[in-house]
Amino acid sequence: MAEFFEALNDKHVEMIGKQPVFFTATAAADGRINLSPKGYDAFRVLSPTQVAYLDLAGSGNETHAHLSVDGRITVMFCNFDRPALILRIYGRGIAVLPQDENWNDLAGNFEIFSGTRQIFVIDVESIQTSCGWGIPFMEFDRERETLKKAHANLPEADWMEKVAGRNTSIDGIPTRTTARYFGPES
Repeated sequence: MAEFFEALNDKHVEMIGKQPVFFTATAAADGRINLSPKGYDAFRVLSPTQVAYLDLAGSGNETHAHLSVDGRITVMFCNFDRPALILRIYGRGIAVLPQDENWNDLAGNFEIFSGTRQIFVIDVESIQTSCGWGIPFMEFDRERETLKKAHANLPEADWMEKVAGRNTSIDGIPTRTTARYFGPES
């Protein structure tokens, strides 16, 4: 049976910390619903009512677009071990880009990878847990390093050429443009 909470508790935070993958879902009033898997050590609980995750540049920027017009986001964690559990965070989010005033404070919570383009900050509205009895058992093997390597090996000028004109979502919603962040070593 599903249970709702107003904030994250210690058990929720512990479960989140053990998961190597999470999923985000966003939507605007019209258009497609975006559902994305996320990996790496990219999720942080900032407080019982605020979370954030690091976003590397990839094939699109739908979450950024949707949050800019609607703000709603759901983050889902599945425990693929014991105990069976699904945890959803419902909230409202914003994108914080490297050029934004609060970037440095937020970035201090993460290891910044080459290719980082933004951090999504989510104000928690509610938490839902459910049984997860239908979720299979799976073991974590290792992270895919492909995205990190692609960013580390692509010169900034080539990156800017690749993304030129890609400042809208697949449904035409504009996004704020940012160069990908190379970190302090660049």
